[in-house]
Amino acid sequence: MRVLVTGNMGYVGSLVAKHLRAKHPEAVLHGFDNAYFAHGLTGTTVVPERSLNEQFYGDVRKLTAEQVGGYDAIVQLAAISNDPMGDRFEAPTMEINQDSSIALAHLAAAAGVKNYVFASSCSVYGVAAGGPRKESDGLNPMTAYARSKIGTEQALEKMQTDMTISALRFSTACGMSDRLRLDLVLNDFVACALSQRKITVLSDGTPWRPLIDVADMARAIDWAISRPASNGGQYLAVNVGSDDRNYQVRDLAKAVADAVPGTEVSINLDAPADSRSYQVDFGLYAGLAPDHQPQVTLAQSITNLIDGMKRMNFTDAQFRQSDLIRLNVLQGHIASHRLNKSFEWQTLGD
Repeated sequence: MRVLVTGNMGYVGSLVAKHLRAKHPEAVLHGFDNAYFAHGLTGTTVVPERSLNEQFYGDVRKLTAEQVGGYDAIVQLAAISNDPMGDRFEAPTMEINQDSSIALAHLAAAAGVKNYVFASSCSVYGVAAGGPRKESDGLNPMTAYARSKIGTEQALEKMQTDMTISALRFSTACGMSDRLRLDLVLNDFVACALSQRKITVLSDGTPWRPLIDVADMARAIDWAISRPASNGGQYLAVNVGSDDRNYQVRDLAKAVADAVPGTEVSINLDAPADSRSYQVDFGLYAGLAPDHQPQVTLAQSITNLIDGMKRMNFTDAQFRQSDLIRLNVLQGHIASHRLNKSFEWQTLGD
């Protein structure tokens, strides 16, 4: 089996490379990444790309037919990966998250790739009252990031191809990675607890979030790279997570506080309504992928984060101004003229 993972040098991709190598020791695994966050190793001195046969560098918006030929599966992880970045830089977000994902799928189909895996998001449900959302329920994307995901899904669904396409609507990511992000709700809470012994919940604590550990995201991707069309259809959009991992934000804060003794939790009861609150139904995924279900519990995710951040000697109470926040990294590249505002690398003299 030959697999190409685009965006492999990020928070999720760093786990995917190691997981696929462990599960498929004889596979040919390649990565393709623009290396925005390549320098951000956390808690390790070994680059996760050692699990790959080869690492390629470049802009996913400029991939060619020649570069995608010869693979059995392509996993599209490359994305501007959260709401603040998407809101600040909407045009390149749409180019990278949506336009390049659609273009890559067409290149893959023309090249005879068997399986195309697109990392989508449960954030497409936006504010969703009335119980857990199923794949057949209406969508309410509230941000550029969510719109880019559903726009890609809609284009992929319309493709006339023999390629099996899986759009994995992931829960909110969490957990330790060799390239840790702290701009995710659970990771942020653990960082607050370790550095300040205080968690400040900016909402009133009632919004719902489904969570999935990055290790379980890798497990789902492993399933999708060889999913036959007979298991879910030629095109499949599926919620990826577990029914017992729908949490209210205040419960996440309490779970972290319980794991870090002496941590105080402050909840803003006067906060305006959160623009994202949704429970998700994962019954379809449970039926289609019984051997690839999430295994990492909330308690284990928290423990892994605590242990990993201790390996990093993490104590930064001002971490939201650090390079552990993806928006800060991109803005730093731009301020130093390494990137332009379209997220293109600038050579010396540009």
